[in-house]
Amino acid sequence: MIVGGGQSGHGGSVTRAAGGPASVMLCDAAVMARGTLITIEGLDGAGKSTLAAGLLDALTARGVGVRLLREPGGVVLSERIRTLVKDPELTVDPRAEALLYAAARAQLVAERLVPLLDAGTCVLLDRFVDSSLAYQGAGRGLGIDAVAAINALATGGLQADRTLLLRLDPSVGRARQAGRGQAPDRLEQGSAAFFDRIAAAYDQLAAGDPRRFRVIDASATPEAVLTASLAAVQDLV
Repeated sequence: MIVGGGQSGHGGSVTRAAGGPASVMLCDAAVMARGTLITIEGLDGAGKSTLAAGLLDALTARGVGVRLLREPGGVVLSERIRTLVKDPELTVDPRAEALLYAAARAQLVAERLVPLLDAGTCVLLDRFVDSSLAYQGAGRGLGIDAVAAINALATGGLQADRTLLLRLDPSVGRARQAGRGQAPDRLEQGSAAFFDRIAAAYDQLAAGDPRRFRVIDASATPEAVLTASLAAVQDLV
């Protein structure tokens, strides 16, 4: 179910201050001339990847053209950075971590996101700037404003038209991760306090931008989360 949010603050089109798996078709140009960017955010274990795949299938079945990308990743350089930042054998300074994520994001924006959006394509993106604000800004204690400044440069001011925040109690997210039977990556090894700070930051971000965010109860079944998310983007697609 949707537990928070309002209407898009960007009029259904991508805002620019300056300058996984997928299928590609173009959205109806009469609906959106420049494409739409929908981002999915939340704690590890919230079900972002499951939702992204479900949205891709559901929107495609409805005749909506959509491309699904992930962060960090989506292009060769960014996928290599993904390997670095997730490697549990590495010790990464928080500032270096923030800059690596921003570098991966900058390459994805320049190489894939801007061309797709300029062509009128609808893009689903698994994580975007809000992840850095929550994880590095709050979780690592670098400060949300400082990390936002780094990412303003990285993205050229590109913003999402709609952000789906999958809200989940951090302890539930950790339990879900443990149930996967996979070794945690470097960020997933963070402390309970680390993830508590991230969860609080996500709530703060959503409260500060209710027109862009839709907050979804991620403790519900995957089917219910998908239904709520489709309702949350129906005005855009």
